[in-house]
Amino acid sequence: MREPYEISLEAALSALKSARDLLVREISHYPGPVSGCDAQFNRLLSDKTRISNALRELESRPFVPTPRMLEPVALPRRL
Repeated sequence: MREPYEISLEAALSALKSARDLLVREISHYPGPVSGCDAQFNRLLSDKTRISNALRELESRPFVPTPRMLEPVALPRRL
């Protein structure tokens, strides 16, 4: 049985992936040429980076040392 927090984390991952996909689509349809002073485009890129960073952190599995396990053990990758 999954814990309630795991369900919430899964929902957060799903929402972030959806937001990232929407941003990628919006960026790909953004009219060119884009200059470095285009605040709206820069905001889209910034948000995409923030979302990608959040996804990377949520998908990571940091090692927490315990008295029984002082060093990380290779865990199987999730598909």
